[in-house]
Amino acid sequence: MRIADLKRLFGPQSVSPKFAIRNSQSEIFMSRGVHRFAVLVACATFFLIIAGANVTSHDAGLATSDWPLSNGQFFPKMVGNLFWEHGHRLVATSVGLLTIVLAILLQLRERRAWIRRLGWIALIGVIAQGLLGGLTVKLNLPLAVSAAHATLAQLFFLTTVSIAVFTSRSWMAPGVSINEEQGTVSLRALCVVALAAILAQLVVGATLRHSATWDQPLPTPLLLAHIGGAVVVTLVLGGAVMTSRLRYRDEKYLARPASLGGALLAVQLCLGLAAYITRAASPNDPQPLNPMIFVTVSHVACGALVFATTIVLTLRVFRVLRVERQTYVLAPA
Repeated sequence: MRIADLKRLFGPQSVSPKFAIRNSQSEIFMSRGVHRFAVLVACATFFLIIAGANVTSHDAGLATSDWPLSNGQFFPKMVGNLFWEHGHRLVATSVGLLTIVLAILLQLRERRAWIRRLGWIALIGVIAQGLLGGLTVKLNLPLAVSAAHATLAQLFFLTTVSIAVFTSRSWMAPGVSINEEQGTVSLRALCVVALAAILAQLVVGATLRHSATWDQPLPTPLLLAHIGGAVVVTLVLGGAVMTSRLRYRDEKYLARPASLGGALLAVQLCLGLAAYITRAASPNDPQPLNPMIFVTVSHVACGALVFATTIVLTLRVFRVLRVERQTYVLAPA
């Protein structure tokens, strides 16, 4: 068979509407595996954030002075703070391997070029994150590097959650298209501002956590900045949640992440207060105690969940909300 015959057989002109529909459904079915694996990577990243928070709360960052091995071994005795530090490294290695597989899967199974590029961005991010983690050990936990390490973790989490959303069936076929009301506050803008405010708050929180060990009081300027950031996030994210619930309460595609985000925000505020109380008392303790560790790690974990939920809400809002462009017609002279 000649090449011209193949082109006529498989070219766009020979594809019937029924075949196109079946092909589209096949692509959605094939993407489920990629989507599920992307969700796995996002969940593993969330677990990695928890593991990193445990290292900080246990003050275990320098449990071993070498990297990438621990005390010259790939798998040393997991005792004391070495359990948290080396356990964190093992989880990070697992996430790195999963990200490699995800990037390869996206190149093989994903037709959208920008999603394939996002897979490579995720891979670059996890490599950079690992190098920053090693740098924090080699340089004895400098504040700037430690804060950058924690911040990049959240940006990598943002990337993995976004890939999970973009490869989902609901993203490719949301089943709804909504025209945003004119003359009202833009829900798109509210979500973007909320996302930026949460990211900034996470950066300040990471800097605050790494600025003092458990036996030292937290620096007042950073603490006040973190409290102020909590107020801003509450107002902006609360506004986005309320706007979503009031305008689109019948659209579950938007209402569900909005409701979950509001509930997580309330839990996060309570955890923030509890974290402040337990952390303020920790300098008087002989070692990091379990109540302080549990509350501070939970605060970090819930903050990541608030971030993830806001990512989902923002992406979905941009997916289904359409902004009507007003046209102006000049009156006849």
